[in-house]
Formats: sequence, structure tokens, C-alpha cells
Amino acid sequence: MTTRPVAILPTGAAPSAREGLRFLRNVQTRHRSRLRGDDATRGSRASCLLALLSLLALSGCENDAPIADVVHPRIVSLNPCTDAVLAQVAAPGQLLAISHYSHDPSATSMDIAEAARFGDISGTVEEIAALAPDVVVGSSFMAPTTVQALRDMGMKVVQEPIPSDVAGSLAQVRSLAALAGNRLEGEALVDRIETALANAAPPAGTQPVPALLWESGGIVAGEKTLIVDLMHRSGFANAAAARGLGQADFLPLERVLADPPRVIFTVGSPAAEEDRMLRHPALAQVKGMARAPLDRSLLWCGGPSIPRALSRLAQVRRGLDFPSTASRVRP
Repeated sequence: MTTRPVAILPTGAAPSAREGLRFLRNVQTRHRSRLRGDDATRGSRASCLLALLSLLALSGCENDAPIADVVHPRIVSLNPCTDAVLAQVAAPGQLLAISHYSHDPSATSMDIAEAARFGDISGTVEEIAALAPDVVVGSSFMAPTTVQALRDMGMKVVQEPIPSDVAGSLAQVRSLAALAGNRLEGEALVDRIETALANAAPPAGTQPVPALLWESGGIVAGEKTLIVDLMHRSGFANAAAARGLGQADFLPLERVLADPPRVIFTVGSPAAEEDRMLRHPALAQVKGMARAPLDRSLLWCGGPSIPRALSRLAQVRRGLDFPSTASRVRP
């Protein structure tokens, strides 16, 4: 195993948090290697962290103002929804790491091959400190202690909620593009989304088709969600809302069979035990009801997920008028 020299803290007056972050970045520059790697990589992380902790102890953990903003900040994303947007709008090398969820096929909101271009991170303070970003983008559920620790190290922390409609997603794209200093890339993504919305819109005067979005365990999607907004915009009416159901309410198989919608969008795994209800043989006996699978990755996040979701929804909607093109799930 190669031994790397451990950086020595500067002597003299206790350094400020601002000086501390500069020092940490100098350490990281000398010791940086791949995010995943050998013992030397882990040793590099450890030496960076120990230097930082010692420095904060000397400085009394003071919370100076962060280092002056830079035009194109180095970013770490801890939120699978912002991962997908930042992968589109950040400049090469600007996005240092994305959340580990985006490397998980069951949790990602982006293409796995695209996610593989970036290192993944679980979101611990130690991991983030080793990368020394200018900005950390997380969800609104980040632990307050983590947020404060990162800010104490001089990093800017941006917490982004899950968008609940198209308008919120477009605003998020523009906000993240501005944060990255790449507004033009953000507007290019907005243009793609708006084009997809126009292409998926049904003809004027078309009656909405009652459709149910049925997820694992029999839960349904509520009105104030992005996927239901996309359903409305592509010619569907949310059959769950018509039944008085809200987000994540349970809808049993018997009630579906007693009052079937025109379309069921099933969101689950063909092999998962908890998804047996979604593929029950009785559903295939209901005349006039189409069943169409919807990929889980299209459900929650906006940005580049929107054109893919709209394409699928529009495909199913048009297939109702032209059955030969419809996509149906068969047991």
C-alpha cells in the first residue's frame, strides 16, 4: 500500500472557517483520487477529514461567511431528482458526485448509464468534506445537523423539494441551472420539456380518459403530484380522485373490479410479491379496461424525466383510439 504524507496544519493564530475550507481544498488537491478505490483512496479521505476536524477544533468551529461565490461552483448532489437535472445543466467536471440512489435501478430517476458517469455518495459529512465542493444540493429532508456542519465548513447548502407539478419543476430546472452558472443549458432543458408538453397534449375538446395510477401494495397517486399533473396534460383524469382518494391511499382489488377505470397504469415489479395484486388474473377479464406498465423512475422527479413520462402517457392515450398500437400488460 502506498503511503501518502499527511498534511500538517498551519501554525500560528487559529484559522477561520474560511481559511479552513481553503486549506482543506489544498489537502484534497494533493490527495484526490477516484471516489471509489483502494486503501490509498480511503487513507486520503481520512487524512482530509482529520485535518478538517483538527482545524475546526482550533478555530472554535466559528461560522464565518462562506468563501465568495464562484461563477461555476463545484457541486455535490444528494437528491435523486436534482441529480438528473444537474447532470443535464452542469458543465463537464462541475458535478463532483450524485446520490447513491441514482446508481440503483429501483430508485433512480435517470438513465443508469448516464448516472455511471458520476461517482455516487451516500451523503455523510465525511464523504462530502473529502470532495470539498462549493455547493451541496440536497432534499428538504436533510438532517439539520448535517446542513449546519456543511455550512460551518463554508459550503453553501441548497435544499430542493420534490416538485409537485410542471410549473414547480420548470422553476427548479431554472434555479439549478442558475446555481451552476449555466442558464442557457437550463433553458434548453425547459424548451425540451415544453415541446414534450405540446406533443403530448390531446386535441382541443377531447374528453379526459379515466385512469388509475396503481402502485406497489395497491396505493394510488393523489392530485397534488407531478405524475398526475402530467396525466391531466396528456388527456387523462385521475380515477383515484374521483373515488375520493388522496396520495398513497390504498385501493383494494375488489373495488377496482367493481368499478374499473378505462386505463390502469401499473407501477411495480413483475416478480415482487407485494405487486401480485397489480397483475391479478381477474384484471385480464375486465372488458374495455387497458392495463399499461409505467416505469417507477417516471413517478417523482421532474426535469428530464418529464419528456419520458409524457411520451409514455401519450403513447397509451393514443393507443386507446388505435388499439393496434396500445401497450397492454398480460398476466
